[in-house]
Amino acid sequence: MSAGQGPTINDPATVAEVRAAFDAYEQALMADDIATMDRLFHAAPTTVRYGVGEVLYGIDEIRAFRVGRGGSPQRRLGRVEIATFGADFATANAEFFRDGATRRGRQSQSWVRFADGWKVVSAHVSLEGTHA
Repeated sequence: MSAGQGPTINDPATVAEVRAAFDAYEQALMADDIATMDRLFHAAPTTVRYGVGEVLYGIDEIRAFRVGRGGSPQRRLGRVEIATFGADFATANAEFFRDGATRRGRQSQSWVRFADGWKVVSAHVSLEGTHA
């Protein structure tokens, strides 16, 4: 990228790669496939996941939470928006609806391309109508 020129936004090939990683994560989440979820999160102390009821710093806390919760509530996705900025950074934002619930959920993820593939470096999950 030259001075004054920003990154390429939403290159179709990059968007497709991130969407494939996002879909693999969603499938793993619904199947409680912890190994695949771990593979798709950056294994570092800098990785963060804020959930509906938890605040997790570092991959060790994230892994411990996943093992201890016994699976995610089942859900279906609503709108999913993937945005890529250059070839190595992306955001994924999704609406979801938990089975048997009426409130809409929201999920945002920051993805980075590493040598071994796309990884989530930051994630946030919330439900509409929940306030501190």
